[in-house]
Amino acid sequence: MNSYDKGLMWFRRDLRTEDNAALYHALKACRQVWCVFVFDTDILDGLLERGLQADRRVEFIHRSLAELDTRLQALGRAEGAKGVGLIVRHARAQDAIPELAQALQVQAVFANHDDEPASHARDAHVLGALAHQGIMFHGYKDHVVFERREVLTQAGHAFGVFTPYKNAWLKNLEPFHLKSYPVARYAESLAPVRAPWNAPAPSLSAMGFETTNLSQLKVPTGAQGAHQLFEDFAERIDRYHASRDFPAVKGPSYLSVHLRFGTISIRQVASVAYAMHVQGMQGASTWLSELIWRDFYHQVLANYPHVVGQAFKPEYDQIKFEHGKHAKSLFAAWCEGRTGYPLVDAAMAQINQTGYMHNRLRMVVASFLVKDLGIDWRWGEQYFADHLIDFDLAANNGGWQWASSSGCDAQPYFRIFNPVTQSERFDPSGKFIRRYLPQLANMPDVAIHAPWKARELDLAEGGLTLGQNYPRPIVDHAEARERTLLRYAVVKKPTSQAATRKAAT
Repeated sequence: MNSYDKGLMWFRRDLRTEDNAALYHALKACRQVWCVFVFDTDILDGLLERGLQADRRVEFIHRSLAELDTRLQALGRAEGAKGVGLIVRHARAQDAIPELAQALQVQAVFANHDDEPASHARDAHVLGALAHQGIMFHGYKDHVVFERREVLTQAGHAFGVFTPYKNAWLKNLEPFHLKSYPVARYAESLAPVRAPWNAPAPSLSAMGFETTNLSQLKVPTGAQGAHQLFEDFAERIDRYHASRDFPAVKGPSYLSVHLRFGTISIRQVASVAYAMHVQGMQGASTWLSELIWRDFYHQVLANYPHVVGQAFKPEYDQIKFEHGKHAKSLFAAWCEGRTGYPLVDAAMAQINQTGYMHNRLRMVVASFLVKDLGIDWRWGEQYFADHLIDFDLAANNGGWQWASSSGCDAQPYFRIFNPVTQSERFDPSGKFIRRYLPQLANMPDVAIHAPWKARELDLAEGGLTLGQNYPRPIVDHAEARERTLLRYAVVKKPTSQAATRKAAT
């Protein structure tokens, strides 16, 4: 017997019908269920105010919602129900959800958890408005395998170091945690959408946004696109550990945007990775560790919300970064790929042109901004937040704080990536650099990583004139490294002279 007569399923960062915790519970608990997604103006207006009318994330969501609507229709037809589909609103979510719940006369709203601070504030407002109407609100874990305080230290605290967290994660894992939710079994509860709620989803232009180059980039969207990518990755996952650090190689899964918006279930991908890990496949074990890092950063955000805007380690907020006109000039050069360091500039060209950046390069450019240019990590964090199609607050914040040495289990502050060494090691033939910096395409391999050191003959044959068609380095790495060690001395002195001389990785 159903607990409720009518319910509302609120999709957020879970844009799929398969293995969806909240959708499963809604369909199982209610005689009739409507489904809704809200293009939240509290979020979108901020993008528009920052000049991000051409935002790939908004287009990705828009396309994925079209597929979600189609899948809901198919589930309804399989049960003999016509008119099933997705209600799409463009409004303030905190207002639209209570209004819709009241209009549809539902007794409960169902949604999957979202632990970002702004989302907590939004949900608290919705919860209060629903409670005032006598409507229940039910939330479920869906975005990660373990959330919030499910994995704790023996003392009962949230973890701040990854390796013991990973060990506890693996120890706590049971088959139930990776079990799929059988949504289709209860699809008969999907209710037809009638006027005025069956209006077409608003177009991008109607919301103030523009079409991007998503089609030209051939970025797969929706659950179908996610499954295609995962099937492809599963065939090469055994090589992941050996190929993932090389940006010119097809090594990553490319699933980050799909995990971000929930067009694929974390339980599905983690169960496959874990099964291969148990079989001893090193590539799968390495990728499983990356999924556990994802859980780790989400539990950090949930338990230490001060990391949004502040250093996880408070003493690191004492650091005096560059400021004023000079700092803004350095930052602009970094954003626009004009630093004179080819791997850094190629990586920035990648994010600017595609909305994606290879994970190894995210570490390289973050280290360069903070420890070569002396710029506050929060500037870079915001730039990534505005430009990455797979932007996820927990992972982005964790990654930037790792690079700046201010976060959980972070890179020691005296270990500073050498952008030339990183380039020679992970893009030895310069294939990635040539793709994004065509002005360097004719440079020989030996000279492409540091053109300012190249012979005049190599520069001439490569058609390169430093300072004209490619900039000279805006900073000397060795000198910048010494400045960083002095800058970070305010929080922690090197443990030994050997440590300060440790070669940059």
